Formats: sequence, C-alpha cells, structure tokens
Amino acid sequence: MYNKIKDPANGYFSPEGVPYHSIETLVVEAPDHGHETTSEAFSYYIWLEAYYGRVTGNWAPFNQAWTVAEKYIIPTAALQPTGGYNANDPADYAPEASQPSLYPSVGGHLDSSIPVGQDPLYNELTSTYGTNTMYGMHWILDVDNVYGYTGCGQKVSYINTFQRGEQESAWETVAHPSCDDFKYGAGANGGYLPLFISGTPSKQWRFTDAPDADSRAIQAAFDALTWATAQGKASDVTGTVAKAAKMGDYLRYSMYDKYFKNPGCASPTCAVGTGKSSAAYLQNWYYSWGGDPGGAWSWRIGASSNHVGYQNPLAAWALSPAGPAAIRPKSSTAPGDWATSLNRQIEFYTWLQSAEGAFAGGATNSVNGNYGARNSSLPSFYGQQYDYQPVYHDPQSNEWFGFQVWSAQRVAEYYYVTGDAKAKALLDKWASWAIANTSFGSTAGDFSIPSTMRWSGAPGGNWNAGTTSVNNAGLHVSIVSSGTDVGVAGSYARVLTYYGAKANNQAAKDTAKKLLDAMWAHSDSKGIAVEETREDYKRFDDPNNDATNTGLFIPSGFNGKMPNGDVIAPGKTFLDIRSFYKNDPAWPQVQAYLNGTGPAPKFTFHRFWAQSDMAMAMSDYAQLIGS
Repeated sequence: MYNKIKDPANGYFSPEGVPYHSIETLVVEAPDHGHETTSEAFSYYIWLEAYYGRVTGNWAPFNQAWTVAEKYIIPTAALQPTGGYNANDPADYAPEASQPSLYPSVGGHLDSSIPVGQDPLYNELTSTYGTNTMYGMHWILDVDNVYGYTGCGQKVSYINTFQRGEQESAWETVAHPSCDDFKYGAGANGGYLPLFISGTPSKQWRFTDAPDADSRAIQAAFDALTWATAQGKASDVTGTVAKAAKMGDYLRYSMYDKYFKNPGCASPTCAVGTGKSSAAYLQNWYYSWGGDPGGAWSWRIGASSNHVGYQNPLAAWALSPAGPAAIRPKSSTAPGDWATSLNRQIEFYTWLQSAEGAFAGGATNSVNGNYGARNSSLPSFYGQQYDYQPVYHDPQSNEWFGFQVWSAQRVAEYYYVTGDAKAKALLDKWASWAIANTSFGSTAGDFSIPSTMRWSGAPGGNWNAGTTSVNNAGLHVSIVSSGTDVGVAGSYARVLTYYGAKANNQAAKDTAKKLLDAMWAHSDSKGIAVEETREDYKRFDDPNNDATNTGLFIPSGFNGKMPNGDVIAPGKTFLDIRSFYKNDPAWPQVQAYLNGTGPAPKFTFHRFWAQSDMAMAMSDYAQLIGS
C-alpha cells in the first residue's frame, strides 16, 4: 500500500511533493476539487511516514513530510504580517446567519460595539517563541492552481471556501483567495469580501486552522517518537517532534470561544472572558487569524462549536505533563492546559455516548452562531448547549460514520498507551454497537458498515465540574444506511485493533481482520477502492432558490469575475463559476446526468486519507495482533 501511494506514476502527489486530496479531479466534498489538498491530507501524509519509519527504521521521509508542510500549508511569517494586534480586543464581532442568502446583510455584519473577551495566549506565545507569527496549518490549498489565484504569491495557492454559516454546503460556496488583494471577484470594489461581510472592505490575508488535522499531525509525531525511541533512534526525529510540540502550543486557540466569551453565553452582550475563563478545553471546529497586508492591524478568533469528531485525547495526553518531554510545548501553561483538555475530552465523550454506544454530535456556546437564547429543554456541558449537528447542517454534521471511527481511533490508541479505564468503558460500549452493525457476505470483499446515522433525544442532564455520569437512556442513534466506504473501514479496523489488542477482546480482533480481508479484495493498481454513485452531483447546476435555500447565492448588486473570466453574479450556479470542470475527462457522464439523459454518475476515487488509513490499518494489525 505504501509503495502504491508513493509511486509517482499513481499521482497521489503534486510535482512539489504535496499530497492531493485524491488522485481523481472531479471530486466535490469538503474540498471542491480533487487536486486541492487539506491539512487533513497533510496530517495523514505525516502519519503515513511515521508508520514507514516504524517498519523500516528510516525516519527521513517522516521529517521530509513535516518540511513539506512547513513550506506549503503552514503560513510563513512573510504571509502573516501581524501588526496592531490587541490581545484585549482580538477581533470585531460579526454574527453568523442561518442561510447563505442572509449574507452580508445579517450574517457577517461587523459590529465593533459588541464586547469581546481577552486573548490569553498571545503574550505567552510571543514571549516563548520571540515572534507573533502563528504556527498552524491552513485547512485548504489549491495545489495545481486550478482557480488561478496564485494566492499569497505562490503557485500552491492558499484559498478558502466556507464562510456563510451552518447551512452553506460545499455546493453553495464561492472559492476565494486567502490573500485577497482585490485583483479578482469584485476587483477594486472589495474583491470577494462583499460576499461575506458588510461595511467597507479592506485588503487582507486570512487563514483558518482545522484543529483535528493539527492534532492528528501531533499524534503522528508522538507515534514517531515512540517507535524511533524503541529503535534507539529518537535523535532522528526529535527536531520534527519539537515542531509538533510547537504546533500543540498554538493549537490551544482551538480551546477558546470564537470571541473569547464565557461559557453559557446567551446574547451578544454576554460576559466576556478574562484570562482563560473563555476556554472550553475541547477542540473546537476552527481557529482563524488575519490582518492587513501592510501589518497595520490584525485579528484572531476561536470557534464556539465543539464536535465529538474533532476531539483527540491521545494528542492531549502527549502534550500534557504525562506525555514524553520531547513533545511537551514550551509555553509554561501549555502542558497544564492540555492536561485539563484531556480530562474534559473524556468527559465530553461520556456525556455524548448514546444508549446504543455511538457518540452524539457535540455542543455550542453560540446558539445559531449569534449567541442566541438558550433552549431550556436541552442540557449543557460546562455551559455549552447540546447540539446533535454542530457547525453545519447540509448535510447533518454528525450523520457520517467516519467521524465516529476517526474519533474512536484516538480514544482507542489513547487507551492502548495509557490503559485509562474511562476510555475502556467508552470503547466497550462503542465497539459492541459498531460490531453489531457490521456484516460480511459469503464472497470476498462483501462487507457492510454503518454509513449514515440519525439522532434523537439528548444527554440526560447537564455536565459540570464534579459530574461523573448522566442517564443517557433517552439519547439514541439509528442507522439509516450502510455501505462499503473503504477509507472509513480502514479507520474502523484501526479502532478495533488498538482496542482488541489492549482489552483482549476477541470479537474486536476478529472483526478487524475480516474488515482488512474484505478491503483487500478491492485492491487495484493504485490502492484499494470501491465504486460509488454520486447522486449529489445534480447540484452542479442547482439554481438558487430563496424558498428552499439551495444552490449558489450571490447577493444583489455583486458583480465580479473569477480569474478565468467566469462571471460571479446573482443567478449563477456552482458550475457557472467553475467552468473548468467541463474540461475534466470524467465530465461527460455528469453532463448527461444533468441533462436527464444518463444515470447518476459513478466514480472510483482514491482519496489520500482513505488509502493512508487502510495502509496504517494493515500495519497496526500486523504489529499489535498478527496472524
């Protein structure tokens, strides 16, 4: 598997050595083109090379993976000229709105009169590292420069998409440059900013970090340190591991409310944080930072929603005083913050575990994205209101089984490393539910695992300091569809392998092996893949409809162009501003589907993260259980 992924002929990497989201290009999911990449893919690249070092003792590729990340997806100091930053006033407040069609009139309306809290990390980080440059991965890059932004002055271009609230699916986004110099979009009239925020736009740079990817990279560095140390080669990786520790220092921004407001906030004018009072000590959906290209002003924000799929107790443990000294962050309060986060995350899983065993969505400190009034019928976790679909609703953010296995793998590896009985209790119940909903046929490669889930009820009470349990008999999950997603199956097998090996659970071990055997039956020359039908591709030319809030929304009065000349104006579709898709070799079957003359298109995708998860699943089983 490793050799297939690294074979240049198979096309997983760009000429610069950047991992693509997928080999294939006609891919629309979180990235809207297969030859974009994400911090997710980079974290899997780093992790894959850690596993290579585990098997071969050669740690050069692991170190190289981090070097490539520093060059392309961790913004350099030159790209983030931070100036005029006030840690006591870190950003102007802008409410979120329920629909893209409410931007920028309701959502994105900057209001400097609304109080925001203190950023308690800036001074410590600046003192520790002697710079005000942030150290985290931006979440998405246009690797082949398909859009043509050459964003932030390089061919591998920094871009962004999602900007307009909980209902904005990928199909409703306008891809735009992270460094908006007003060259495209509406040009001198504000570039792309008038789509998202009100007021007089200013040229600016903006980056957004996906905390689960950063913590996955840190987890990979911890694994590399563990395995290199066992080989007597710790010195081969300590330089890169120190960079992971630094990333963990800055990753603490993911613990904070978007505008540093205190837990329990129920109006825009609620109490603001002082010191660390606005920390939830969970890993939220993002943190962002930006500023003026000339360095005159800058801002930083956290995020108010916490999703169970983003938590990583293994990374939190590694960064805490309990972890190895080599990966401990340098800032004086950082290890203690991560110790608090570890305990808080385990509590979060416990609060969210359904009667069946699956983990429910999460919680928010900002109802409706605008610190709305609380729903008295919903419980809270340290002041954050329960939300079965935190962050985004199209599709529901916790309907995908992949978030279950990604998150459970971290719990399982944490349990394997520490033996924490609380983690074992979570996995006992989760694995039993998952295995009960996994089936295998009589022919090679015939398997079925959960795919889409639905949620009902809520946790059985509030969770605060001192709470040890709630009665979740009324919190339920149902499986509405199952499938053969091989990437998810790979991650799922890893959960069962770590858990089965540590707990000596034979059902987990057996199911892991059956999954690996079933996946292997779907091998091809480039990896492991199963054909999938994409009915959602009907949304390529979905017109905007204010009644149903589908399709691409462009506000009245906005008129601009993409770099290739595609017009951005009211009435345009997703495809209209991405006409390059019509030149994709796979496009004809999509066009036939849109014309009503052909069936829903079918594709066999090789996603980088999925191939990596399957490769690592094979290695985990070999190392921890064996034949």
